Amino acid sequence: QLQASGGGLVQAGGSLRLSCVASGRTIGNNGVGWFRQAPGKEREFVGTISWSGGSTYYTDSVKGRFTISRDNAKNTVYLQMNSLKPEDTAVYYCAASRTIIAGTDRNKYDYWGQGTQVTVSS
Repeated sequence: QLQASGGGLVQAGGSLRLSCVASGRTIGNNGVGWFRQAPGKEREFVGTISWSGGSTYYTDSVKGRFTISRDNAKNTVYLQMNSLKPEDTAVYYCAASRTIIAGTDRNKYDYWGQGTQVTVSS
């Protein structure tokens, strides 16, 4: 089971760090991705990290602002979000793949957590 946390209300230009904690299973050998879903929109890919943390990939709209990292000893993956914009407002989800790295396709992710709301005010 995955649980995302750390969301909240922040002003534009601010920062938040989301955490994705796995319980009941280890995700140390799994690629983990972050997705988000804004009201009335489809869930979209934000970024992903390989099992070791050695590879990351982000959607263009968050490159240079968001950073994904992981601490496998804590079974946790993080999403550091800086320079937040109102268009980043969404429910953010983390998901783990059965493979050591997964891409942008949400269908490649097998385990999903409950989301955490991020609201960025202008």
